[in-house]
Amino acid sequence: MQPGDLVRITRASIGVPKDTIGLIVKAREHEQNVDDWRVYTLFHIQLVTDTKLNGSVRRYLTQDLRKIN
Repeated sequence: MQPGDLVRITRASIGVPKDTIGLIVKAREHEQNVDDWRVYTLFHIQLVTDTKLNGSVRRYLTQDLRKIN
């Protein structure tokens, strides 16, 4: 996945129901040192929804997203 891709959010969170659609606007890699170095990607998703959160940006991990073809 990369910026510009449309995605479906697979995990509900506060104010954002499961299966909400969004657009990846930024992807950043982060490193974490817990016993061993781990690298993970954090995606900034602009939400497309019919609620007041339309257009807002939330952050999600790879396992919480599914790319829409």
